[in-house]
Amino acid sequence: MSEQLHPTAPHHLPFFITGPNALDGLTVFTGLLLVAAIFSVGILYWKLHSLPERMAHKSQKLQFEIVAVLGLISLFTHMHIFWIAGLLLALIDLPDFGTPLRGIAGSVEKIAGAVPESHVTVAPAAPATDRAKSSSAQNEEVQGHA
Repeated sequence: MSEQLHPTAPHHLPFFITGPNALDGLTVFTGLLLVAAIFSVGILYWKLHSLPERMAHKSQKLQFEIVAVLGLISLFTHMHIFWIAGLLLALIDLPDFGTPLRGIAGSVEKIAGAVPESHVTVAPAAPATDRAKSSSAQNEEVQGHA
């Protein structure tokens, strides 16, 4: 083969045109840049998606769980309204109703003289002979009415 150029071919080629069997540096660079851009956008998306959960992490457990569930629902359904609702819920500080209500319930139990459920003891079962007598008396009662 001859190394002579065709008469209409340009004598100087730009850097991005490679010869046969040569490494195309521009394509390699573009591929690496594309992979890096995809990973960067993915990381940005995950950071943005977890924003309501990170904001609600400082608040109460119930509020955090609701925000987390709204985030998961928005992730799986691709409906952005759930993410917006989670973000708004994370921005609002809900008051703590549980602690005062537990205190009120404890005071009412003390006033009523009721024993809290954790201190309730189970009464021992009646002996088997008493059970048998009472069940036979009930059977006679039922038969007498029939």
